[in-house]
Amino acid sequence: MKKVIDLFIRIVLLILIWLIWNWVLGLHLSNRVNLAIIFGGILLVFPFVLLGRRILDKKPTLNRAAWVTTFVHYSLGILMGIPICRALSTHKEWSVWTLPVPVDIGLVLVIITCAATFLTVINLALKGLGAPFAIALSRKLAVDWMYSRTRNPMVLACLALLLSLGIWFQSVMFILWALFLFSPALLFFVKVYEERELEIRFGESYLDYKSKTPMLFPVKRRG
Repeated sequence: MKKVIDLFIRIVLLILIWLIWNWVLGLHLSNRVNLAIIFGGILLVFPFVLLGRRILDKKPTLNRAAWVTTFVHYSLGILMGIPICRALSTHKEWSVWTLPVPVDIGLVLVIITCAATFLTVINLALKGLGAPFAIALSRKLAVDWMYSRTRNPMVLACLALLLSLGIWFQSVMFILWALFLFSPALLFFVKVYEERELEIRFGESYLDYKSKTPMLFPVKRRG
């Protein structure tokens, strides 16, 4: 019964996040406010992740790790999701330089990276018995298929998708934002918080996997 209630709470939180995203997409804001959200919102990720790590380390038990992670994931859904929504809905207004790449190439890249992102979700569901957005934290350590070449295929696919969108938009500013602000914030979360949380939940098996598999860019696993 407790598992059912936990799942229900996470689904309700996810629906709430989606409703917030949908509301934010439709807002009409000044350029100054948009830029403050797009850039400032991502900057808030860094201190928030550090706070989450501090709370996690204070009492590193399995149950606490699960609920702190749920809180961190859904909070980041707001801190990172809202800037993404505003960037997607207003990218034409803050594009200073146009990227001289055909729109069709960008669209093809978006389709490919969307498919890759979807495959990472399937991979996690089948091999880790989990789902993204902390709907269901993985019950097993996913180490096969995409996860055999990189510890974070979902992160890599999402970042590639964001860059592909920038190419499709022909927006140099969008690409720079994705590369030099959003990507560091997401990788900071993975390195500072998520790796510690996985270490608590999976122990030596995760440490062994971590020592043999690169964090982001795919290569053949060592050993």
